[in-house]
Amino acid sequence: MRRFGFQRTVILCALTCALGLAATIPTLAAPPQTPKLTLKDAEALALRNHPLLQAATFEAEAANQVTREEKSAYYPTATASLTGAGAIPDSRIAAGFLNNPTIYNRYSNGLEINQLIADFGRTSNLVASARLGAKAASQSAQQTAQDVLLAVNRAYFGVLRGQAVLKVAEETVKARRILADQITTLEKNKLRSLVDVSFAEVDLAQAQLLLVQAQNGEKASYAELADALGLANPQPFDLAEEPMPPAPIADPTDLIVQALQDRPDLSSARFSHEAALRYARAERDLWMPTITATGAAGLTPAYQVPLSDRYAAAGINVNIPIFNGFLFSARHQEANLRAKAADQSMRDLADRISRDVRTAWLDAGTAYQRLAVTAQLLKEATLALDLAQARYKLGLSSIVELSQAQLNLTQAQIADSSAKYDFQIQSAVLSYQMGQLH
Repeated sequence: MRRFGFQRTVILCALTCALGLAATIPTLAAPPQTPKLTLKDAEALALRNHPLLQAATFEAEAANQVTREEKSAYYPTATASLTGAGAIPDSRIAAGFLNNPTIYNRYSNGLEINQLIADFGRTSNLVASARLGAKAASQSAQQTAQDVLLAVNRAYFGVLRGQAVLKVAEETVKARRILADQITTLEKNKLRSLVDVSFAEVDLAQAQLLLVQAQNGEKASYAELADALGLANPQPFDLAEEPMPPAPIADPTDLIVQALQDRPDLSSARFSHEAALRYARAERDLWMPTITATGAAGLTPAYQVPLSDRYAAAGINVNIPIFNGFLFSARHQEANLRAKAADQSMRDLADRISRDVRTAWLDAGTAYQRLAVTAQLLKEATLALDLAQARYKLGLSSIVELSQAQLNLTQAQIADSSAKYDFQIQSAVLSYQMGQLH
């Protein structure tokens, strides 16, 4: 009994020491987790951060201020003046053109107000032109957002494609290393020749080269994703798989019609053309009279006779252009020609949009067809490799046949892995060409 009690005491002491020692060991921090990122999250991040979109937004806001600048002509301008003058007695300005030559000693505080009464349409056309220009800038900002979103989609699916290719490369290296080790063992037992070993080693080296290229491709795709997101440095993300888009429709005619209605850059071109037309009208209105009113009032606390201690006056002025060396006619003609140029540019853009939509539709259709073709190719290549391996084990074929079957399978795996993401990229391109990438 004493012996049992002593053993129990020793065990309890050992447990106590062990628990105390465990308490003193610092807890290892969990490794940082790679942040997860969906396509929608990536698009939202790019729309917040990308400098090109920020610049386009500032440009649109600046264009809105131009409208306010032109509308300022509708409002009166007020100027306060503090004027003092001193002169020797009976001094008069004798040289110079027509003026008021008499100078009086005085100090005066005054206010002058000028108001445009009518310019027969010039200001209203300038305001309309500026407003249309602001709308054009806003549509340009939306087009920049579309450009950013397309870059995000390309980079996002590019990373997923790079990861898929890297996985194929890693599996290829693993499979070929196992085969090379098996053939080396068989050669040591005089069951295979050195030629077979050499072919196996060459195939393994090719797989390792493919792995190096795939690793570099994945890193490059992450760099492109960081640039598309507006990040300064590449960051690792755990990208989520996206559902496959539907197959393209049979005829692109409706897509082209929709693109001509929804494309922001075409809307911007339309607004720019309309703005050019209104500006041309404003330049034509330079020949119209301008009617302005002016009023001034003030106090003269220190003055010299015959001045009074206060003054007030008002007047209306009408300016009628007569001749200025053909300046106004040249400006009107220049504005008309620029409006015609904007019209032709708009037509050219519409033609290019129609072409781009049709091309994107064809590319998306081809990418969709590749899905079934690459899946069948992978199935046949897998079967061919199984048969080649069986024939090689039975001694019915050479290492060359097996090597070719391995190469065919690797190419089929890469093609099958890439086809999915290529179709998703082409679907995003088609949505972009239609102006519907959101």
